[in-house]
Formats: sequence, C-alpha cells, structure tokens
Amino acid sequence: MSTHKAIVSWIRSGPDFLNGRYSREHTWTFDGGLTVAASPSPSVVPEPYSNPANVDPEEAFVAAVSSCHMLTYLFLASRQNLQVDSYRDEAVGFMTKNDRGALWISEVVLHPRIVYGGENIPGAADEDRLHHLSHEQCFIANSIRTRVSIGK
Repeated sequence: MSTHKAIVSWIRSGPDFLNGRYSREHTWTFDGGLTVAASPSPSVVPEPYSNPANVDPEEAFVAAVSSCHMLTYLFLASRQNLQVDSYRDEAVGFMTKNDRGALWISEVVLHPRIVYGGENIPGAADEDRLHHLSHEQCFIANSIRTRVSIGK
C-alpha cells in the first residue's frame, strides 16, 4: 500500500573505533528532507560516546507510538463530530528484560490530555471508547508486541 523510508547515517570521527571509544552520534533523514540528530541513550551508552541532546531510538519509538495514537484519535474524533482544540501526551516507555533476558520496551503508557471545543463534549466512556478504537486502528500499535495503555 505504501512504503516509508529513513536514511540513517554515521561517520567515524576518531581513531579509537576498534577500542570501542567512538561517538555513536548519527543522523536520521526523512523523505521530506528533515534531518534529526540522533544518538544512543546515555543510559545505554555513556557520554561522551552518546549525546543526551539528540533523539535516541527508544525515545523515537515512544514518540511514534504516541503520535500514531494521537493522529488516529484526532481522525476518529472528527468523524464523531467532536472538535479537538488541543492534544498533549507525555508518553513514557518502560524498558525491561524479556523471558530470554534481552532488553526491550515492554510497555508504553500514554497520558493524553485533550481539550475539546464546540458544543459536543465527550464523556469519560466516550473518550475511553475512542482511545480503544484508536489503539485498534493505529498502524504502529498494530506493528508491535509492546503493551500500550492509557495512564490516568
């Protein structure tokens, strides 16, 4: 149906690659031309070999889950004649070990705060139903094993 591409680029910048003392900073370039500075998380690779100011893959994963959920929610809300004025999510991903002892992001908890305008304001049950439908229809949620939930 569609394809999605990203260019991930890294260039060695020092002489100590074989000793493991090298920067892991790199870039992600997307089809629209945006380039994002990336790095491993300092919780995985210590500074100076990582850069906490850059986006790390785990943060990007959490953001992708949250963004997909939000975009699906906005679409469904508009179809239900609900005017969303703002949507803010402070999503959190939890890294744990799986049954093989490998680290993975086992859960992403979304904390959406939604402000509605207009005359049609949904109740809590309607919001819960929309979040459930959003999760079922989100492309990213349908692509992962990670548990995704809504925090209160």
